[in-house]
Amino acid sequence: MTFEVHAQGAVHVFDCFSCAIHRMAPICEHCRVQIIGQGVEVEGHWYCGAHCARAEGKAGIVDKA
Repeated sequence: MTFEVHAQGAVHVFDCFSCAIHRMAPICEHCRVQIIGQGVEVEGHWYCGAHCARAEGKAGIVDKA
């Protein structure tokens, strides 16, 4: 069985969640880890957490507790 993910005007077809995650998860722009779960978006850039956002010079960013 397959399923479709519709994102940003494109349709992606997958047969398992792990393949979908591997293909669709954003990449942290500082440490290059795939962001699975909740990341931090700052000014259109994705980071795995506040630490990486601050390391890229973004101010006032905090992780949710």
